[in-house]
Amino acid sequence: MWEERIVIDPKILVGKPIIKGTRLAVEFILDLLAQGWPQDEILCNYPGLEAEDIQACLAYACDMLRNERVYLLEAAL
Repeated sequence: MWEERIVIDPKILVGKPIIKGTRLAVEFILDLLAQGWPQDEILCNYPGLEAEDIQACLAYACDMLRNERVYLLEAAL
């Protein structure tokens, strides 16, 4: 469950979601994954992280997208 590993604190990174006990934003970890970084390389470069932290970032992003609603506006003619 991501709730045990991801926190939001307005005093850290302007309230962006971070991995608990770090100053690493969920956004940063997702960006590394999107750039093609393998999980092992992320863990090697950021030794304070655990594999479960990366999974929590993915789960957090999934939950946020699942709850997102998009309303299309019709173009004015």
